[in-house]
Amino acid sequence: MWLIDRNSDGFSAARIPLPALLHSALVRWYTGDGSRRDEEAGILLVQQARIGEKWIACDCLGSSCKPPILTPAFLSEAETYYLRRLTGSLRPEHLSTCPFFRDQATNRISQVRSPDTPADPPGGYFEVLRPAPEQLAQRPDGESNDDRTRAASVPRLARLLWRMLDVSGLAIAPPILDEPAERSIAQEFRALSAAAGKLEIAPGVELGRALWTHADALHSRRAYAVIRSLARGWPRGHAPQGFLTVFAQKVSGSTIYPAGAGPITVANRVQSPSVRGNPVKGPFLVIVVIGEYPEAHGYAPLRAYAQPIFSGNRFVPVESELERGVLRTLFDIRWTLHRDGIDVAIEKPIFDRLTPLGSCRPDFLLEARSRNTGEIRRLVVEASGLRPSDAAARRRLAQIAPVVALSPKDIETGQACSMLVDALRD
Repeated sequence: MWLIDRNSDGFSAARIPLPALLHSALVRWYTGDGSRRDEEAGILLVQQARIGEKWIACDCLGSSCKPPILTPAFLSEAETYYLRRLTGSLRPEHLSTCPFFRDQATNRISQVRSPDTPADPPGGYFEVLRPAPEQLAQRPDGESNDDRTRAASVPRLARLLWRMLDVSGLAIAPPILDEPAERSIAQEFRALSAAAGKLEIAPGVELGRALWTHADALHSRRAYAVIRSLARGWPRGHAPQGFLTVFAQKVSGSTIYPAGAGPITVANRVQSPSVRGNPVKGPFLVIVVIGEYPEAHGYAPLRAYAQPIFSGNRFVPVESELERGVLRTLFDIRWTLHRDGIDVAIEKPIFDRLTPLGSCRPDFLLEARSRNTGEIRRLVVEASGLRPSDAAARRRLAQIAPVVALSPKDIETGQACSMLVDALRD
């Protein structure tokens, strides 16, 4: 394989061969078989290719032909890099035996995330608060080279919470046989805390060192004391910050009402998918960022994001009341099919999925496996009552699996259960 200039054909101009070890690591990462070291090497190569305005040419057709080309890309929602195949009627195709013949592999629902799975690009971090303006020149150059700013409409605090939910695996409900007998809010928070140990909020500073899961950490001012202590060794050019995640049935304006503790007031209005045109009831999983606040002469809760979730013992994010109803239906059919010898895993995808037609994000993804035959079927489930039908989006979703769209009426009448069971059994 070679690095080639962007927009070139990879044949007529100079090209830089990739070392054999890097080539092998890239293949293992692309096909989903790589180790953490392979993934780091692959992401770093893609990152540097983007910065250097390079593409990657595949050598599967030999050195005397125009090569198939892969382009380095960045998926801003998920804060990660990947390789995209350049296809078209005038472009060479990879050999069918080439590992790059198909799109980059993604994990199946039933695959368990390894403790070694990296949560961010190598050297990446996920700070929410920025340094004071006079310190901005001290920020590392590396972060300015990606396109994270393209998703500026999504609160960065929300994206940090989504990363925690993604890494923790809490957005996935495994088959009933693989679930614990009882789930509790304490278990959900333990999973979040474990995920926090895999994310950095500044170079060399793990989120787990500055994360609390009960409002008492604020009310007792213990969180402020810990952040002040951490600030003494905080990397230069980065704003010291800490985070709090709480379970709350209600948020209003700039006030959070966490369970089992007094209200928390933040300096700005709490952000949430629950807005006038899309009211979503609690419960919420709320994340609060704590940082320096001149008016408080020290540290204070500055911003918060309230993510609606299914329940206190299932931190599965939902974006609407219809999605919560759909998810309740999915849990019901999971039991129905379990009794019929079919194991069902449910996933609420948090970030976009890559398809040959572009990126998309299913509302829900089901994977059913027969305990008798071993047959596996997948299904995309869409909560269709809150947005107009989008034919292009539906085509992208259909690249992942057959699509079943459920309306509020389907949920209210109970028709949704039979629609889903029939789709998985057919």
